[in-house]
Amino acid sequence: QVQLVESGGGLVQAGGSLRLSCACSGRTFSSYGMGWFRQAPDKAREIVATINWSGGSTYYADSVKGRFTISRDNTKNTVYLQMNSLKPEDTAVYFCAATYTSGWDYWGQGTQVTVSS
Repeated sequence: QVQLVESGGGLVQAGGSLRLSCACSGRTFSSYGMGWFRQAPDKAREIVATINWSGGSTYYADSVKGRFTISRDNTKNTVYLQMNSLKPEDTAVYFCAATYTSGWDYWGQGTQVTVSS
């Protein structure tokens, strides 16, 4: 069983930065691809960024490309999302998720990010 716990959310002014962390329990963290998703009020959950098991391959949604950076530290069983130049439209609950083969198998409980204008 894998458990994911996000942290690092909060309230920030537009143009500011936040760093989200997602701690993963279990000894097989390095076997999982990881992703960050977000869900704004009255909107569907959307993918933000993903990273493969080694950290050698990443993907970003167009809306965050150039502003957000996903990374992972397999020695700490943690994946990060560095968010810079935040905009009010980045306001959402951010979730991390893990995938082993196909599909997102495990989800965290989410952390709120609010960007004020």
